Amino acid sequence: MAKLIITIILFLISLLTVLPAPAFYLWLLAIAVDEFPWIFAALVLVIIFINFKSSSFQLPTMILAVISLGLYLSPMVRSYLVGRDLEKNMAAAFGKMSKKDAFDFSPFSYAQMFRAKGITSYQTVSYFKKDTINLKLDFYPSQIKGKKPCVVVVHGGSWKSGDGKQLPELNSYLAKNGYHVAAINYRLAPEFQSPAPVEDIGNAFRFLKEKATEWNIDTSNFILLGRSAGAQIALLAGYTLNETGLKGIVDLYGPADMVWGYSIPSNPLIMDSRKVMQDYLGGNYSNHPEKFERSSPLLSVTKQSPPTLLIHGENDVLVAYEHSRRLNAKLEENGVKHYLVTLPWATHAFDYNLYGPGGQISTYAILYFLKSVTE
Repeated sequence: MAKLIITIILFLISLLTVLPAPAFYLWLLAIAVDEFPWIFAALVLVIIFINFKSSSFQLPTMILAVISLGLYLSPMVRSYLVGRDLEKNMAAAFGKMSKKDAFDFSPFSYAQMFRAKGITSYQTVSYFKKDTINLKLDFYPSQIKGKKPCVVVVHGGSWKSGDGKQLPELNSYLAKNGYHVAAINYRLAPEFQSPAPVEDIGNAFRFLKEKATEWNIDTSNFILLGRSAGAQIALLAGYTLNETGLKGIVDLYGPADMVWGYSIPSNPLIMDSRKVMQDYLGGNYSNHPEKFERSSPLLSVTKQSPPTLLIHGENDVLVAYEHSRRLNAKLEENGVKHYLVTLPWATHAFDYNLYGPGGQISTYAILYFLKSVTE
């Protein structure tokens, strides 16, 4: 009986690889299921082995275990299928990579899931001070000598939480591959509202340009990279600040259409998305439609907008995939270089594990994009 109960639990968890999570803690579990699938697959294999060896073989247990195993393996299989065409699709969008630009990271590899992780050294400095405001950034210097491009990373956290220390593994990986990384903090809601974080990005650019000689930053090659709420900030800054030297924007599951997003709120068991947006924009849409419109990156796209890489999971339960689909269409309409990497199995924050199925795809796409748009 215990075997069957455990198998039923594992089967129910495995459904998170194909269905959106219905509640907050199940969303957190979905990240683990999607990005560490081999752990759950191993647990199922143990159940199958025990059932085979047991004197009381249970057919229902075996059937559920086999189905669960297939579901747990599916993120890896689907990541392989997405990765198989990724280089070709990226080349069509941003140009072919020369042999000298090749890097030792595959779009997806089963062996890569067990690659050693590490954090390179960085320094934390203040980039903007005024009155009681003291904004800081973590600077990861390129591990390759010489004047190098700089990636400005904008963290997520629903505009009201988080900091630049989120997900440092990608920052370290980019630094090892010849990019400076500046992971910034910005003013948070509800005390500070839009467009304060966009202004903070402008201040960060000014600071980094002042530090260019000391830190060997190539000021003609900046990239903005944002996650979730940070992607909305990065996109809006990239499309409105007219920052010299900005060569591209990486949008990881960001809300691009604030008007549409307010009209279709997320599951309240996961997040009260309307309350989050009201805190950031200073009220609801009925009273402040102009604020929602001005904060929608999609409405700021022009033919001169920087090349944009979008990466989004279709099972995202915090920021709907529709945001990226809409932005992708607007970029296409304006003839802006762009590409949308769609991960059918992935949920919000799928890149938590740099070497998970979704993490591998996004890391490869980001590095290819950086090499394509920087000189």
